[in-house]
This record gives sequence, C-alpha cells and structure tokens, in this order.
Amino acid sequence: MNLSIANQDPGFKAQFLYLPVKIQSKQSSWDKWFFGKEKSGELIPISNYRKEKSTFFYRPFPLVDGPEKSLDLTEYYSPEGIKSKEYLTERTFWFGSDRFGRDMLSRLVVGARISLMVGFLAVFISLLIGIPLGAFAAYYGSWPDKLIMWLINVIWSIPGLLMVIAITLALGKGFWQVFIAIGFTMWVEVARVVRGQVLSIKEKEYIQAAKVLGFSDLYIIIKHILPNIMAPLIVISAANFASAILIESGLSFLGIGAKPPTPTWGTMIKDHYSYLIMGKAHLAIIPGLAIMLLVLSFMLIGNALRDALDVRKV
Repeated sequence: MNLSIANQDPGFKAQFLYLPVKIQSKQSSWDKWFFGKEKSGELIPISNYRKEKSTFFYRPFPLVDGPEKSLDLTEYYSPEGIKSKEYLTERTFWFGSDRFGRDMLSRLVVGARISLMVGFLAVFISLLIGIPLGAFAAYYGSWPDKLIMWLINVIWSIPGLLMVIAITLALGKGFWQVFIAIGFTMWVEVARVVRGQVLSIKEKEYIQAAKVLGFSDLYIIIKHILPNIMAPLIVISAANFASAILIESGLSFLGIGAKPPTPTWGTMIKDHYSYLIMGKAHLAIIPGLAIMLLVLSFMLIGNALRDALDVRKV
C-alpha cells in the first residue's frame, strides 16, 4: 500500500526502492495460486536519488525538492547486490493504481482467480446436491417425488440473492461461506432439469430391460440414465457458472463477500464507484467490464453447448 501513488492513471510509471524482508513467512502453493504471492519486500516510490558508497539518498514520490532521506544499503544487500543495483526497480501500472496505491491490473488478475473458483465450487456443490435429489425423485416417484418437489418449489419461490445473503449471514461472513451459500441456492435448477430428463428416460425400453435383467436401481441410474442426460447438465452448469460470478460480485459489492484486503471484482467496484464523477471512472469501469466479459463468455459457451448437444437438430 503506497498512498503517495494512489489514483494514478493507466500507464503510470514509477521508480521504486526495493527493501527485501529479512524473514519471510512460508506460503503454501495453494494460497500462492489463489490469493497471490505474499510481498517479499517493501516498495518505496521515489522521485530521484543519489548514492554515496553504501548510503542511499532519495526523495519519496512525488517530492522533487526538499530534504532527502537516507538508508544504509548494507543492511539489506550484499556488496554484489549493491553494485548491480538490485535495490532499484521500475514498474508500469497499465490499468493505473487504486485509492490505496495498489496495482489495478494485479488485483484484477487475482480477482479473476477468485471469480473462477467461485464458479467452479458453486457448480460442483449444485451438481452434488441436485443430481441425486432430482434422479431419486423422478426414478421412484410417489411420495419421495412429492416431498422433493415441495422442497424445490419452496426454495424456488425465494429470490436467489436473498437466499444467498441469508445463508451467508447464518454461516458468518467469510470467503468459503460465500462459496457454500451460492452452491446451496443453485442445486434447485439442477434438480429440476435432472428430474425432467429422468422422467422422460426411465420408461425407455433399455431401462426396462435392465430392470428385467436384475440390475440394481443405483446401477441403472449411474450407468444408464445419467450418461444420457449429460448434455442438459453441461448447459445448466455453464449458465450457473455465470450466475455464480454475478452473485459473488453482488455480495462483495454489498460487503458480505470476501473480506478485505482479498481482491474481488465486486469489492473493487464498491471501493471506487464514487470515482465515476471524480474524473477517475476507470477505477470502477475496469472491474465492471471484467465481470461483464467473463459472464458473457460463459453465457455464450452455454448457448453454444446447447446448440451443439441438442439432439433434436440431429
């Protein structure tokens, strides 16, 4: 966080004094991929500098004149490192910097990881719950079907975003709670699709033949029914993926999603939407465009899969 370079325009370049951390904490590969690599040192933006032997004199950005600050480089670098100027680095902020001086592009990339992970986990949870319930209700019918359909209709009547907010508040604000809440609200659509498909397949001749041969109900559902309903499941999964990204962004914008400083696209819009009328509209528009493009991509993928897997066109 460098407040001295906050709210810079896209393409802004700055020179930094890099001071490595003497003792670095261990970070797992999962956290490194998911949340980004932890800072290995401190970056101090500088306007100008000079060096006398091992003493480094500099003026912090954006000061051009005035008193200089000094630093003994031997506390951080070896003589070889001082000679090769490892303590100096230059960076370009292609999308500018936010109100805390953080690189917008870096936060956008890490936010993309979180949005994609939300989509994958939400779809996985919805399939894990929706497929067994939908298949069980359609295959056995009678009171199990009535009970499950009653549950589906009750949940279906509650607005999705309101349900997610309620579950999130019940589980507590946090990162993984959002994943679970979104997944628990999307299984209804999967269950309805699975139920409709199983109802149309279970009376087929090959299903009746499998029953006559003595195969168990579980074997018939897994080996003969589910493989034949994969096409609509893939399509609904792509649509749910896009919906999960929108819901997560909305929760983050409302302050219910991941907690700062975890970068999410919804949080980035929340932090900078007021800048739309302050001459820094790109701070809110860039993450908004990222959400739009990612959601649009998965909606187009879902439409393409629906057309490609539609057996009625064969």
